[in-house]
Amino acid sequence: METQENHHESWSEPETTSESRRSRVGFSGPLSGPLSGPLVTNRPGNGSKNRSARLMNGDGEMVEITLDVRDDSVSVQNIRGGDSETAFLASRLEMKPSSLSSRLRQVSQELKRMASFKTFDKVDRSKSGAARALRGLKFMTKSVGSADGWSQVDKRFDELRVDGKLPKTRFSQCIGMHESKEFAGELFEALARRRGIAAASITKEELREFWEQITDQSFDSRLQTFFDLVDKNADGRITDEEVKEIITLSASANKLSKLQERAEEYAALIMEELDPNNLGYIELYNLEMLLLQAPAQSAHITTDSRVLSQMLSQKLVPTKEHNPIKRAFRELSYFMEDNWKRVWIIALWLSICAALFTWKFIQYKRRAVFHVMGYCVTTAKGGAETLKFNMALILLPVCRNTITWLRSKTKLGMAVPFDDNINFHKVIAFGIAIGVGLHAISHLTCDFPRLLHATDEEYEPMKQFFGDRRPNNYWWFVKGTEGWTGVVIVVLMAIAFVLAQPWFRRNRLNLPKPLKKLTGFNAFWYSHHLFVIVYVLFIIHGYFLYLSKKWYKKTTWMYLAVPMILYGCERLLRAFRSGYKSVKILKVAVYPGNVLALHVSKPQGFKYTSGQYIYVNCSDISPFEWHPFSITSAPGDDYISVHIRTLGDWTSQLKGIFAKACQPANDGQSGLLRADMLPGKPSLPRMPRVRIDGPYGAPAQDYKNYEVLLLVGLGIGATPLISILKDVLNNIKQQEEDLEEGEVESGVKSNKKKPFATKRAYFYWVTREQGSFEWFKGVMNEIAENDKEGVIELHNYCTSVYEEGDARSALITMLQSLHHAKSGVDVVSETRVKTHFARPNWRNVYKHVALKHPDKRVGVFYCGAHGLVGELRKFSLDFSRKTDTKFDFHKENF
Repeated sequence: METQENHHESWSEPETTSESRRSRVGFSGPLSGPLSGPLVTNRPGNGSKNRSARLMNGDGEMVEITLDVRDDSVSVQNIRGGDSETAFLASRLEMKPSSLSSRLRQVSQELKRMASFKTFDKVDRSKSGAARALRGLKFMTKSVGSADGWSQVDKRFDELRVDGKLPKTRFSQCIGMHESKEFAGELFEALARRRGIAAASITKEELREFWEQITDQSFDSRLQTFFDLVDKNADGRITDEEVKEIITLSASANKLSKLQERAEEYAALIMEELDPNNLGYIELYNLEMLLLQAPAQSAHITTDSRVLSQMLSQKLVPTKEHNPIKRAFRELSYFMEDNWKRVWIIALWLSICAALFTWKFIQYKRRAVFHVMGYCVTTAKGGAETLKFNMALILLPVCRNTITWLRSKTKLGMAVPFDDNINFHKVIAFGIAIGVGLHAISHLTCDFPRLLHATDEEYEPMKQFFGDRRPNNYWWFVKGTEGWTGVVIVVLMAIAFVLAQPWFRRNRLNLPKPLKKLTGFNAFWYSHHLFVIVYVLFIIHGYFLYLSKKWYKKTTWMYLAVPMILYGCERLLRAFRSGYKSVKILKVAVYPGNVLALHVSKPQGFKYTSGQYIYVNCSDISPFEWHPFSITSAPGDDYISVHIRTLGDWTSQLKGIFAKACQPANDGQSGLLRADMLPGKPSLPRMPRVRIDGPYGAPAQDYKNYEVLLLVGLGIGATPLISILKDVLNNIKQQEEDLEEGEVESGVKSNKKKPFATKRAYFYWVTREQGSFEWFKGVMNEIAENDKEGVIELHNYCTSVYEEGDARSALITMLQSLHHAKSGVDVVSETRVKTHFARPNWRNVYKHVALKHPDKRVGVFYCGAHGLVGELRKFSLDFSRKTDTKFDFHKENF
């Protein structure tokens, strides 16, 4: 680390007071132009001077800590770069200056350990500290300035040229900015204006100049390019109209439609900030000032410094193991640690199936029929025995009330993976398919042909099973009860199995329109309920057997009796419960992204836990179909809410019938349609009748077992996690009320219920669309307003916005900082929670939680697309092994 004393200049006044220096963002050297000559110490009155410590962290980012040193105190004036750990270590410098040098050396050592054996950067005096701190305004984020980058552009020029020149319309494609054609067009015009090019096409030499400028690593060069982009008339001044145009352009490139609508308002905000004298324009240095202004980082970490230093010294980046044996062993150990519950359940299931197959195989090998039918009959009967077992077992994972009770009221969840009930249901279905194949194929291709071609002597012992006359063709077997029931069972099973596949159930195949109507969720639902016919025929088929005539050897009904009775009771309970749980619609709204929000009355006695789900039925669509949705309200709310994304046929129909019944949205109300059933409102058309059934257990309900929560939701996957956040917030409010009433001290509350376990929650919500933030806007604002102790940490990410540092999002970043500082509202989400751009760095997220909560067990709950599961699970295992913090990963199945 290099420690030095830096000269600090003010913007306009020759001298600044101590108070003003504290409030201003610190910077090193002039804001434009490199430093020249040695750095000197500025010593204004009161014995004050500024000292700066710089280093390069493990991610290649320059970190600069600026201190305000006085006769009687030292304070951290500004931190550029780094993360929360850097801020914590910097805070330890705030003490008497007599010990400053030693403290700087101590912090330097800890920062070196944090960099994990990586060397610190020596200060490059050819660039200003401000330029290094920004790291932004990159027009090209891939192959920046590399020879290979130009070679690709050169190659594309030859492919796209017209009459030896590149048209402006193909400029975006040529430089690799396919998704931002409009922005690339404006960039083309800015570069052409600078060179006095009026034509709408350029030569290869001119393209090379363009490329060199937009890939220039100099901050001054990039700043000038960005200024030219805004300055349409090239007069060196930017007017409010030009600011409005660049805001509209940036919003369009980042798919922020709402920001486009308010471009005029936001342009006025920028002009107000940068043009305080009402000159009507801003210049280059004004734009530079706005770009470099950023809120100082802060962190409220109370972790013991010894523990923190120990954590920082650990190498948290997973290292690649080059030894294939050790690598395989590590992967196997990770797999077993994460999947041991699944492994022993599957092993037990396979063992039972193998034992049943072997038992029946040996049994028929000792019978007389073996001498005629051989190993064909033993295989067929072995497969049939596993089939009977699996046909009984497959009902248990879908007994939702039983599973909910077992996971909530017993300790079996410690050894049984109840979260995987549907996955286990699918595994058993695969086992059934194998059993059907072994049984049917062995009979049709082996048993029956051997019997048809048997000699009279060989057929003699078979008369007791097939009659005195030997069957003469296949039709004899098919027309019998055993035959036709078996054929119908196989056909119905095949239909249900095929339509249950994701390609058909989610309409992923491009089928002709007539065939497409036969797929989708409705087809899956109705075909799956053919199981009623299948089980009836299965029992009949198992009773009319060729080779077993005694009743106690016809064991099919014995396998099925208990599971069928249990499942039947489940369906009766659900029918009875949903019959009196026809609920009243309280509010309906459709938000951007085709999300339908339903708020319904809470039936008497309806109790649930955040993270659970309910089944919803709308008789106007179908009296039989029930669809599961996560509950987004909290147990303490006096209503039940669900947020339904309209993706399939049933959800689309649901949105359609509510659209007809609801009035259009009024001014100031969010949503495309909205209806609030409140007293005194004029009566609306008849609302569709909705029934609910549940609640049912889900992985997210286990959040109450953890003091620290890491909640990750992708898109609509945030629904169960929102319920958890609301429950945490309600408990925060309840605890505050208890403290005010003095009930906690008197012990009244502590005797009534178990204390709420969760002390800290981190919520990361990643979504593609700006409009998605409308779904839970009220919840976000409520948490920001009421969570005064900072128990809940909210992080919103919008992936349609280019990552920080990209020139296409630079103005959005400026505007976001200005608007949030002025009104406390984010311009992207329109909530009090500031939105991050692009995708999170999940390793840094885990590191942040691990450093804040050493020796704690963190519950990680994820709900969303399957693609992120592997990464989050891997980080949970890595950080559990390499730190003292243990991460338990839970994935919501939906």
